Amino acid sequence: MSCAVTARAADRLQIFRAPDSTATGRAVLILPGGGYRILSMQHEGTDWVPFFHSLGITVAVLGYSMPDGDRNLPVGDALDAMSYLRTHAADLGVNPAEIGIMGFSAGGHLATVIATQAPADLRPDFQVLFYPVVSMMPGLAHRGSHDALLGADAPEPLERAYSSELNVDSLTPRGILLLSADDKGVDPANSISYFEALRNAGVPASLHIYPSGGHGWGLCDFPWMEAVLDELQMWLRSF
Repeated sequence: MSCAVTARAADRLQIFRAPDSTATGRAVLILPGGGYRILSMQHEGTDWVPFFHSLGITVAVLGYSMPDGDRNLPVGDALDAMSYLRTHAADLGVNPAEIGIMGFSAGGHLATVIATQAPADLRPDFQVLFYPVVSMMPGLAHRGSHDALLGADAPEPLERAYSSELNVDSLTPRGILLLSADDKGVDPANSISYFEALRNAGVPASLHIYPSGGHGWGLCDFPWMEAVLDELQMWLRSF
């Protein structure tokens, strides 16, 4: 995969600074889902600002490009966004060593690609993944995301290159994964395989699988949302 930084994503970022009175210097880059075809910018994006502000965390929501035949477009936007946040950290009141990434579904896949394959200076410091697409391998991949990003006839070497469970290393940041056991959109085995890869690499990881809820709940009316927010808050405060 190409890890060249582009000059597009700064214009696609919505940045919400944490209130000065509570700011911790931490920030999170949010990548909404949508199968690499659309973006769920509200319930998997801007709706999360109050939650993170309550923890003193600055939020950046990225409206990354759809592939449209060029898989480097979304990856380039995410790399450029990480570069922008680190370069402008002082202006944003952010510690450049405290910038995480958070992704939902296909946005979760993009987040894991950045977490596992970006140059060291552009890797996030933590990752939060909601019901993520992780693998592009047959039998595990979400077919719609696979075809939109890589093409329906992608060769196996390309599928392996974009299967994040196969690309975890010691530089991969700590992570938390949250999903539903009854997810019919993205096989929960994606998250389980990524958690196991993190654990096998010695990377701190947490996995939370809720009994119901399906796919794509974001910050909507979800039966386990109170537990989600409590556990995410505790995890963020644990390091």
